[in-house]
Amino acid sequence: MTKALFDLTGRVAIVTGGNGGIGLGMARGLAAAGASIVIAGRNQAKSEAAVTELATSGVKAIALTVDVNDTRSVKAMVADTLKAFGRIDILINNAGINIRKPPQEIALEEWNEVIQTNLTSAFVASQAVHPAMKESGGGKIINIGSMLSIFGASFAPAYGASKGGIVQFTRSCAIAWAPDNIQCNAVLPGWIDTELTQNARREVDGLYDKVLARSPSGRWGAPGDFAGIAVFLASRASDFVTGAAIPVDGGFSVQG
Repeated sequence: MTKALFDLTGRVAIVTGGNGGIGLGMARGLAAAGASIVIAGRNQAKSEAAVTELATSGVKAIALTVDVNDTRSVKAMVADTLKAFGRIDILINNAGINIRKPPQEIALEEWNEVIQTNLTSAFVASQAVHPAMKESGGGKIINIGSMLSIFGASFAPAYGASKGGIVQFTRSCAIAWAPDNIQCNAVLPGWIDTELTQNARREVDGLYDKVLARSPSGRWGAPGDFAGIAVFLASRASDFVTGAAIPVDGGFSVQG
């Protein structure tokens, strides 16, 4: 019975930005649980490498070149997924960027780019998959927020605003689409060792040691730490969980 709750056999998942970092960590978890995977990203070579890796587990996986900031590209992603698999059960809105500058220095164009990529793209993709999920009787949408959905950072005003917005957007969708049996939840990563945070360590003095000092877990997170939460939120096990914002940060956000 417990195994069946987490079984994703026959389910189809789209993971934006799924060719590396947290997105790939989640895709690996979904694939291990039996889901077919669509890796959607701008770097086709990187996406194809991720698909090759996932296919070794015996699941079906395809790579789609997608610009999440282009509505037509996102709609094409949905159409291509339906053409390939005939359904969409899971959407993970993971694509994201950061521009690290204090509020007085960030340009409007930079602000808009971060908000568009991190927040508006999640709205566009969620809206695009909604009809297919509703028609098939339900679905799961997982939006990637951040610990900066909870508190601020002087060097990330646009990023923090976009990730705070992700939580509120998730709650709105959870309420609006509950009658369609679509559960919408957010995952709030802490400091995870990815390409994005490797750049942060180069730009923010002493960041690595400061994170270790505050983290009760005593380490930075890894992409593999997101496999389990992805499977839970994508599976029957979470059918009565919606509108939640779940930190995955080794206790960083609750440390005094």
